[in-house]
Amino acid sequence: MGSIRKQTIISSLLVYVGFFIGMINMYFYTKNGSFSPEQYALTKFFFDTSQIMFAFGSLGMMSVIFKFYPYYKDNLEDRNIDLMTWAMLLSLAGFVIILIAGWQLKPLFVRKFAERSPMAVNYYAWLFPFAMGMLFFSVTESFAWAVQKSIVSNFLKETALRILTTVIILLFYFKVISFSQFIYLFAFQYLVIFLVLFFYLRKTGRLRFTFRVSKVTKRYWKKMFNMQALIFSGTVIAAIASTIDSLIIASLKGLAATGIFVFAQYAANLIQVPQRSIQSVSASVLAKAWKDKNFKEIARIYQRSCINLLLLSLLIFGNLWLNISDAIAVLNIQEQYRDGMTVLFILGMVRIIDAGTGLNGMVISTSTLWRFDFLSGVILLTMRLPLTYYLIKNYGIIGSAIAELSAYSIYNFVRYEFLRRKFGMQPFTLKTLYSLLLALGAYLLSYFLFRHMSGWLPLFLRAGLFSGIMCAGIFYGKLTPDAGQMFEVFVRWWRRNKEK
Repeated sequence: MGSIRKQTIISSLLVYVGFFIGMINMYFYTKNGSFSPEQYALTKFFFDTSQIMFAFGSLGMMSVIFKFYPYYKDNLEDRNIDLMTWAMLLSLAGFVIILIAGWQLKPLFVRKFAERSPMAVNYYAWLFPFAMGMLFFSVTESFAWAVQKSIVSNFLKETALRILTTVIILLFYFKVISFSQFIYLFAFQYLVIFLVLFFYLRKTGRLRFTFRVSKVTKRYWKKMFNMQALIFSGTVIAAIASTIDSLIIASLKGLAATGIFVFAQYAANLIQVPQRSIQSVSASVLAKAWKDKNFKEIARIYQRSCINLLLLSLLIFGNLWLNISDAIAVLNIQEQYRDGMTVLFILGMVRIIDAGTGLNGMVISTSTLWRFDFLSGVILLTMRLPLTYYLIKNYGIIGSAIAELSAYSIYNFVRYEFLRRKFGMQPFTLKTLYSLLLALGAYLLSYFLFRHMSGWLPLFLRAGLFSGIMCAGIFYGKLTPDAGQMFEVFVRWWRRNKEK
């Protein structure tokens, strides 16, 4: 777990720097006198529609890359590894299919969105360069994960991308460019970070292309194709399930309601930062462990990920929910965004459940039983689509949050049960319960002590008290071995630098 922990810490720090920059972007998106909720929602609309296009265009290659790369690495010299050659060619073919489909489906898109979200129709063509950049970056990112260069890819995706966004936001905010020009620049951001990652991997010798079919490809192509076909379906299902809410809201309720929902969703997504970091770091390690049939190591990573991610998600959500209301006031955020507070709370519960069940999806997708990842995705989509549509139509944006809570709770329970019954991996202990009780106690104390105060001061007091109690409880109760080990590493580092 040491190498995973080290890379996760670095990746998490980079991601949190990115989220800090993202919070600055959010501030300029939502403050009074800046972007309208409709304009802000359009940026999220770009991400969600492109996520679906990327899922179709990738043709399931990402999981194939980090599942089979260990076989290429163990049997071939780097210059003879042809995996990325075929991955890039297939992705290019996938994007051509997306372009053709987009041209054919434009009349349907116009019918669905012209009345309530005309801005989305006006910028329809610019969705495609955005989606192309997302597709090629994601495929290259998967290879970076496989060769354990996730820190670089995480920096580009989580930090550099947001810095680019900050630049064009400020250009619009200070009226250097129009909103149309903002969208034109926004559409090419992913292409920029793709090119940076591509040339970085090429320069370091990690990314090479050969059109000679290797012996590994000849041996495993049927297995790769079967996995790719099923993973492709699973990727599409997961993309639709994760983005359908904002698209349905835009279609039924308009971009203004979508903007309020997106504000709450972005705040809740802060909870997922550690999970995203450890996923990228663990992909290659888990794939190698499955290849070597090292079940003990897999179970250890799974169990550690559950308790670590639960504690981190509780720490983040507690601070968020304690201070979000006052933060809207002191930061001069547009008042209509307060309508998303209930949505934020429900989505926060979703993120805690997802984080608290650890790397169940990654463990399954890197195993020989990765087909179940597809089946569980079918279960998710089967629940999510009709439930989301019905609840949004009748209850607005709160209905979407309720649908997500219901669907993802069942989804994670199904995957948890699969790993428990199939491999005997049960990650929960009494420390899971202690962690929940610790967070609840810290929250109640921090809330009631400062509930009558307002302004900047209580923001820091509540955050300081809650975080202090959580950290003390984690170390005193030894809720995770990683906390003590991290502290020991820090002490040794401090002593070495002090002696110098």
